[in-house]
Parts: sequence; structure tokens; C-alpha cells
Amino acid sequence: MTDPATTPSALGVWPGKAYPLGASYDGYGTNFAIFSEVAEKVELCLFDEAGNETRVTLPEVDAFIWHVFLPGIQPGQRYGYRVHGPWNPSQGHRCNPNKLLLDTYAKAIDGVFDWNEAVFGYPFGEPDARNDADSAEYMPKSVVINPYFDWGVDRPPKHEYADSVVYEAHVKGLTQTHPDVPEAMRGTYSGIAHPAIVQHLVSLGVTALELMPVHHFANDSTLISKGLSNYWGYNTIGFFAPDPKYASTIAPGGQVQEFKAMVRALHEAGIEVILDVVYNHTAEGNHLGPTLSMRGVDNLAYYRTVEEDRRYYMDYTGTGNTLNVRHPHSLQLIMDSLRYWVTEMHVDGFRFDLASTLAREFYDVDRLSSFFELVQQDPTVSQVKLIAEPWDVGPGGYQVGNFPPQWTEWNGKYRDTVRDFWRGEPATLGEFASRITGSADLYEHSARRPVASVNFVTAHDGFTLHDLVAYNEKHNEANGEDNRDGESHNRSWNCGVEGPTDDPVVLEIRARQQRNFFTTLLLSQGVPMISHGDELGRTQRGNNNAYCQDSEIAWVDWSSVDEDLLDFVRAAASLRAQHPVFRRRRFFNGLPVREQGSEAQPDIAWFTPDGSEMTDQDWGSGFGRAISVYLNGQGITDLSTRGEPVVDDSFVVCYNAHDEPIDFHMPPTGFGAEWELVLSTEAGRRPVIAPVVAVQGVPISVPVVQAEPGPLVEAEKSITVAGRALAVLQLRIG
Repeated sequence: MTDPATTPSALGVWPGKAYPLGASYDGYGTNFAIFSEVAEKVELCLFDEAGNETRVTLPEVDAFIWHVFLPGIQPGQRYGYRVHGPWNPSQGHRCNPNKLLLDTYAKAIDGVFDWNEAVFGYPFGEPDARNDADSAEYMPKSVVINPYFDWGVDRPPKHEYADSVVYEAHVKGLTQTHPDVPEAMRGTYSGIAHPAIVQHLVSLGVTALELMPVHHFANDSTLISKGLSNYWGYNTIGFFAPDPKYASTIAPGGQVQEFKAMVRALHEAGIEVILDVVYNHTAEGNHLGPTLSMRGVDNLAYYRTVEEDRRYYMDYTGTGNTLNVRHPHSLQLIMDSLRYWVTEMHVDGFRFDLASTLAREFYDVDRLSSFFELVQQDPTVSQVKLIAEPWDVGPGGYQVGNFPPQWTEWNGKYRDTVRDFWRGEPATLGEFASRITGSADLYEHSARRPVASVNFVTAHDGFTLHDLVAYNEKHNEANGEDNRDGESHNRSWNCGVEGPTDDPVVLEIRARQQRNFFTTLLLSQGVPMISHGDELGRTQRGNNNAYCQDSEIAWVDWSSVDEDLLDFVRAAASLRAQHPVFRRRRFFNGLPVREQGSEAQPDIAWFTPDGSEMTDQDWGSGFGRAISVYLNGQGITDLSTRGEPVVDDSFVVCYNAHDEPIDFHMPPTGFGAEWELVLSTEAGRRPVIAPVVAVQGVPISVPVVQAEPGPLVEAEKSITVAGRALAVLQLRIG
């Protein structure tokens, strides 16, 4: 190591500026700025390629921002900080200059964590003592980046929520085994941008790719010791830095350019990029966790601690700590990070992990907390897609339906209700009807619309769709926790056999159930979200908590694709895209409107299989396994961008969750029209796929729903819907 007493004059040290925070390269040199209210001295530590360290004491501090400008410091420079200040854990102070700290605003991070005792603030076995071993050797380093990137004519697609189809994916999991993606690009941002992946997304009608965490995260030492890893990435330690684990380049900071190139490629295909972000906690864990960044910079400013004994952390996340969103600099960190990803990285929105945590002012969840007020007022962040995971693990943390008006939410009630309906649970009919029509009971009271509901049946957390219909019980033995981890109540049904089977009857029921779930999802009001690989028949072998499985268990297996299911999903997505009656911008009101050539009809009506309109007695009788819904295409109250009324054809959707076939009578139309079957989940009724477009020069197969005329049913006549099946019929006026 070079002499830590190196003088400022020897290095050409200038005072620099307090803003912006982080390391900012301007073509001549780099400005460094970091916040710490408790610091007594801050040292900037510069590392050469051999790991030699040069320390520079930051000469200026303004409003608790320590800063310096160093001429000649170029992109690629690796650095960190040492913060001198109080060490008093019982009072919440954990400064220790022997611990090298990552920049809280680092835009790139290079290297991996070596979980040596030196990175912990205490000697193992003595949690109240101070560990003065130097941690620099075992720490990754922050990296100065080149902010320039040739975006060309990149423009955000800005799809309306109602027209959106979200696809949740893991960067590595989606691309790791794809045969058409070059091996060096698999598992990376470049792999996501490859035409083979892009064309698949386009063929599904995907408008937004929601990436599981790509902020720099740490692998847990406990998982590493078991030969596992934190695959999902919900363990953030760098809120501005794309993780280099997903970069094909090895140059320090090169992951930033590669991420931007991925965004640009997806935008060219009309696909938005949404990031799953974790602002509720960090990888530093509880009081026994390592000292990596914020804990050593200013522990009380960044973390919520227990008032009676500040050495302990409030934990609303189940991870050991909770970010202190009550502190202005912690709030600033979150808002600066969000703005950075929008303005500099061109992302189109965010899904907030355990978002209820961000609403906790003190102990209770407060929808008008400072964080939401800042988002509401911010001219940049307020204009992108904002999706909440509306729960955390603290008291009162389940907040589905309670987020502010500009937010959308993962609708956990939709997931649970749709799962229950198709597995045959009784007395779910009224709630099922509410969920598939946009969950007005949850969102209308706050002046929100159906698009506030992000509908999903499966997500990264839980069974895949294939496993939802193949397993009654979780099978997480590979996680090394004796199958104790993961959700035990999955609302799943194995169709009669647990796990793999060769029984053709069971396999057909499972296939039909997957088609049922997909059709229900894509034709529900709200924003549908598909979990990556579900359309291919992806299995995790019954593992419903694959957070630690960076392996074939969690990766999409592109060598085993259910082509029939994939074709069907493309067709259902196409039907949604072609018909605005399935993606209304306003809730149904049940009021009559006049359809062409007909008597006045309501915009929506519900029927029993015998064709009678549902009565209050029907809704309350537990009659809960078969129903049809009439969607009036003339009853859409939306206006087009040019101000004309939006009109569409009318449809009837028949849902049969019984084991046996049921005859569904068509509703009366009053003018002799016929109903044409356009989509069915019954085996043998497959849509035909036709190639019609190309993306980046690669032909894409896009579904056409009506490849050939389907059976016609006269008004008030009946159609037989197979057991555990769904049928969609379109009104044809002859």
C-alpha cells in the first residue's frame, strides 16, 4: 500500500463540489461526493490494478456532504471510502475506518465479496467488540464510469397500461440455455438483447420486460457455504450499479454500457424495461451482518433501529434490516437512484419489492408517507410505470388496494382467487367475477381504474404454472433447509398424481388447466403478467422457492418446450391485443347501451349455464364452479387518442371448473345473430400460427386467432364446454 499520508498537493487535489453525489467524470477528472452526518473524517481510497491503495482525505464538507475533485482520474478507476467517526453500537453508531466501504452512489462495482471475518465490524463470537482488521482485501471496489453512450434515436415505447402485457424474467434464467444465443452471451444483458429472445417476447405480445433485481447484490455467505447462491438477487448493496454478474464484458464498469445497449435493443422492438427494485433493505443484514457500505457511512441515517437499543435493527422485510425512509438523505438516495435509472439508463418503470415497507413512517403503514409524496411530486419518476408489491412481513403489511392513485399493484387476491376457482374450491364465484373484471372493490374507491391491478397467476416466488398443476406439495429439498422453506399453502392441484407421470388422462387435464389459467389471465381486465417460461411449460420440479438455485432447477429449459402450449398462449395474447373489450380503461357499470341492430344491452352481464341472468341468490348460494359473462363491445366508454368512441365486437366467455361437460346457453341478442367459437381450452382446438413480422431481421411467428371459422351457435342455443375448460365466443351479425 502507498503511504496513506499522501498529501493533496502531490495528487493535485481540488475541493470539488457537493453535488452530484457519487463519482462524476467530466472528461478532465472525477468529482467524488459522499454523505455522512456522523463522520469526523472521510478518506477516498484509490486502487490500482495490483490492488495498491492510495488514500486521499476529502478536504471539504458542505451540509454533511464530503467532496473532492481529482484531475486525471479516468473511467475504470476503482475506489472506496473509509469513514472516521463514532463507534457506539448501543447508540447506533458503527463507524470504523478499518472497513473499506462501497460508495453509496457507486454507478458500477467490480469484484466479489470474500466473507472473511475482516468485513464484519466485530470479531466472530464477540458481537459487542470492535474488529479492527482491514477489510480492503476482501471487498469489491466502486468504479468510476464513463457516462457517455450513443443512444441514437432511442425513445421510450410508453405503452398505455391497458395495452400492456408484462413478462417477468431473470436475466440469467431466461437466456442461459437458449441454443440460438451465443454461449458467451448467455446469462447476460447481451443475451436478453439477442434477436432470439426479443423475437420470442414479441411473438407473445409482450410490451414490457420486468427484470428481477439487476442492482448490484451480494451472495449470502450462508448460501455459499452450502454450495448455493442468492440467485434471485433480492440482496441489494448498490442502488445505482447494474450487477456485473450479468455482463459478458469483464472490463470494470463495462456492465453499464452493456445494460444500456440491452435497453436500446428492447426499445427498438417496442418493449419497455421495468426493474424489480429492492429499496426496503440492503445486504448488510442485522447487527451480526457485514459492514459493506451504509452501515459504516452513517448507520442511523440509512437504517431503522430499535429505539430501546440502537444496536438492533427494525426488520419489516425478513432480511435483518429496513431502510430508514424517514431520513431525508435516505429518501434522497432512493429518489436519486430512481431518477438515474430513468434519465441515464432509460428504463421505463419499476416494480417495488415489499413496497409496504416504504410506506412505514413509524410502525404503521401510511399511504401518504414521505416517499409517496416525493414520487407524486417528482416530474421524472411520477411519469414512469410504478408497480407495488403491496405487502411486507411487518404488522398490517398486507396493503393490496391501498396504494396511491398513480400506482399499480401486484394483485395477490387475483392470484389466489383464480387458483381457487380452477382447482374447484367452492364459494369463490363472486370474488372470481370481481377479479377478472378489474377488482373494482379494491381500486375504484381511490379513483383508480382496472389497470391498477397487475394480474398474475404465478411469479418468481412460488410454483411455476406447470408445477401449479402437477404438485400439491412443495419439494424444496435441494435448498438445504429440509423442505421447511417456501410457502406451504400453494392453492395448487396436481390433477391426481404428484409430480411427473405418463398417464395420458392426467397429462391432458394438466395441459387444459394451464390453458385455462393463461386464457383467464390474458382476457381479464387489468394488466396481465406472465412469469418467464410458463408459456413453454417450464418446471422447477416442485421447488416453490428457487431463490438459491442458480442451476437447471431455476433456468428456463429451451430444449424442452411445450409447443402446443406456446402456440395457444400466443393466440390468447393476440385475441386480447385485437379486442379492446378485454382491456378496458374504465370499470364496467352494468348500464344498458344499444348494440348495432339490437335492443339495449348492458355493458356486462353474468349468466348461469342455463342462460338465466345471475341473481343475488345465485351469487350467494355457493354456486361457484360454472358461469358465463357477456362483454358488450358497444359498451366501452373509452375514447381513442383522437377522441372517437372505442367500439368492439361482443363476446361471451364460458368458464367451467366442474369435472364434467356443461351446456352453456347463449344470452339473447334480440336480432337473430350467431355466436362463433374463437378460442377454447379443450384439447384439439388449436389456433394456427402465421409469420407476419420481423424483429432485427428475424422472422416472428405471430398468432392469428381465427385461422378457420369455428362452430356457430345461435342466440339462446347452447354450446357444450368440456369439464375444466373455457370457451370464448364472438358475436357475428349476419
